[in-house]
Amino acid sequence: MKKILLALLLSSLATVALGATPKKDGTHRFYGYAFDLETDAYLYTEVHTQKIAKGRWVGGSTTYYAPDGTRIGRKTIDFTRDPYVPVYTLEMSQSGYMEGVTDAGDPIRMQNRSETGEEIETGAIRREGDLVADSGFHTYLIDHFDQLQAGQTLHFKFVVSGRLDTFSFRARKVGDVTYEGQPAVRLEIAPDSILSIIVPDLYMLYDPNTRQMLEFRGTTNIPDPKTGKAYESRLVYPAKPPAGAPKKLPPLR
Repeated sequence: MKKILLALLLSSLATVALGATPKKDGTHRFYGYAFDLETDAYLYTEVHTQKIAKGRWVGGSTTYYAPDGTRIGRKTIDFTRDPYVPVYTLEMSQSGYMEGVTDAGDPIRMQNRSETGEEIETGAIRREGDLVADSGFHTYLIDHFDQLQAGQTLHFKFVVSGRLDTFSFRARKVGDVTYEGQPAVRLEIAPDSILSIIVPDLYMLYDPNTRQMLEFRGTTNIPDPKTGKAYESRLVYPAKPPAGAPKKLPPLR
């Protein structure tokens, strides 16, 4: 059970954090800033490159940096085949951990490599019902935002490459709040099974007008190099660096 829990935390709960997806066509670059949920200490910086075509996110990458500028991981992503189940690869620089979806067809094909550097494992699952993987979850929420606003609960399966399997989750609106003086919608994402007893929920804030993600709170896909455990983080995506961010940030290009 502990292995399943760890895989869920590292491979699914974290990867929705991606920031505000622009609607203007072209290549967009921006930062994400991660803070510790308890201490508010700065943890790492995300450098996002997103390619937008016809108002849709079609691909790009995210590179992760420690506060001192050391690169700690990178993810590439491609939504050409499916807007909710992208082809992607996440690799951590120090540990050697890797996971991803190699084919978004039917069946969906996945792969992973553990932190111990063992051989790459592969697996496949058939398509059934609503499926999402990695940051395709963000697009899924955006496309179903009206239902969430109306009080509906979304039920879906998350493709977890770290386990070569899928797990049931649900998403629902839990309130209208104010974020930095502006209205925001708070969403709760939780396991839709007995795993809810041991797997913590995560929370996301969205702008109700632009449908851009403002904040993510929960377990991330970046491990603490001292403990090896995934960070519990608050991720934010403001236009300007927030207080506590490094004075020198990694380049956007």
